[in-house]
Amino acid sequence: MDTFPIEVPDRRRRRRHSPEFRAAVIEAARQPGVSIAAVALANGLNANMLRKWVNDAERADGGESARSVQVARCSQAEPAAGFVPVALPGSAARSDIRIELQRGGTTVSVSWPTSVAPECAAWLRELLR
Repeated sequence: MDTFPIEVPDRRRRRRHSPEFRAAVIEAARQPGVSIAAVALANGLNANMLRKWVNDAERADGGESARSVQVARCSQAEPAAGFVPVALPGSAARSDIRIELQRGGTTVSVSWPTSVAPECAAWLRELLR
């Protein structure tokens, strides 16, 4: 019996990123309206790792990110001067569930009161078995 040494493939090495690269990617990810996952994908990074970098940077900056500042500004903003809320009329609620079944050349129409919708669902389940 011949034996051959088992070749072990080289292990992947942990990549190192320069502080300048990290700073640029973190800054891009902190821009308003930008997806961290999209920035990570565009730069060949794992989104979870980039999220950690952004969180660490926010903690180092005192915990205030550009996103949280933007959200705070939006939530404190007053409605636009031209905005007028309008009450819409209620839609005409149907009082029936309407089902039309076709099998072969036969068509069956069923009207079921919405007040007993669970019974309609049970009936339909049994019918479709």
